[in-house]
This record gives sequence, C-alpha cells and structure tokens, in this order.
Amino acid sequence: MQQIISQTISFVKATLANAEAGHDWFHIERVFKTAQTINTSEKGNALVVSLAALLHDIADSKFNDGDEEIGPQKAGEFLKSLALADDLILHVQEIIRNMSYKASFGTVTFSSKELDVVQDADRLDAIGAIGIARAFTYGGYKNRVLYDPEIKPNLNMNKEEYKNTVAPTLNHFYEKLLLLKDLMKTPAGKVMAQQRHEFMVSYLNQFYAEWEGEL
Repeated sequence: MQQIISQTISFVKATLANAEAGHDWFHIERVFKTAQTINTSEKGNALVVSLAALLHDIADSKFNDGDEEIGPQKAGEFLKSLALADDLILHVQEIIRNMSYKASFGTVTFSSKELDVVQDADRLDAIGAIGIARAFTYGGYKNRVLYDPEIKPNLNMNKEEYKNTVAPTLNHFYEKLLLLKDLMKTPAGKVMAQQRHEFMVSYLNQFYAEWEGEL
C-alpha cells in the first residue's frame, strides 16, 4: 500500500506543480492528512480514502473549462497504470465525482463511508484560518473585489450561478463557507468544523469593524 501511496504522491506533485495556490499540492496534503485523522474513527477502506484524498483535485473543473468528468477520468487513467482492482478505481472515481460542493446542487446517487471521510476533510480545508486564506487567494486569482456592500450574497443560487459567480470574495462566506459546518457527515468532522466555523465568524466581525473604521 505504501508504494502505491508514494507513487500517487509523486504523480500529484508533478501534475499540480503550477496550480493555483489554493488548489495546489499543499491543499492536497492537508486534505490527505485530515482524511487520515477522520478515518481513524470511521474505519473506512484506508487505501480508498488515501487515493481519493490525493487525487480529488487532480483536474478541478473550474480550471478546466467546467469539465466535471476530467478529474475522475484523469484519476482513473493513473490508477489503471498501477494495475489496481477495477472496483477500487471506480470507488475512487465516484468519490471524486460526488464530493465537491457544487455536486450537492444536483441529485447525489452515490454514497460511501469513504466519500464522507474525504468530503469532510476537503470541506474542512475550505473553512477556518486556512479556508479564509484560500478564499482570498482564489479571489485574487480571479481579480475579484474583497467586499462590496452594494452586492448582496445570493443565498438561492443554482449550480450554474454558483459555477459562474463573479461576486466579491466576502460573499463566498455566506454562499458556501458558513454553510459547511452543518453539512459535515462524520462525528470527527463535525467537531473540527465547529471550531473553524467560530473562527470565521470572529474574523467577519473583525473585518466589518475595520471596514467601518471602528477598530
């Protein structure tokens, strides 16, 4: 198993060498470590959890013209090169296909303990101190304004609106990040999310106070 993990890490590092900073190897590494932490209590298939965590952003659709199948496809091709079992490869592909936040806008027909573990780990990296840093990093990458009081968050977006939004970065907190705490699936994920959620709320209070010149 360790050799498979090592080969996968090398593949991911090489593939994401020039990735946007919020979706680079370090993001993958954090999700990988967090998934392992969560899985100590969930006791899912360790190899499936590891491979799905490592490969989940191998070709993120938002950096590939919205193509939501390129990620599972690229992951599948790599795993086949390692001569792994077909059912394991399909499981990893289904996790990648169904774990993103935008996937929740449609009907999710696949479920597994391993999906819950990796999805929670990925969502945890979107909140808290690192989540805040990632949000503004991506906003800068897309040249979005930090905050515009005249542009209110859209709390009823459909999938296409979510994928194509150009709203200020602060709106993203209300349109996604602050919602993630209540979407966690595992007990460990819920505990970790609570602390990170509270940190974001505190950050937003500080942000608004500074914006108004009060602090």
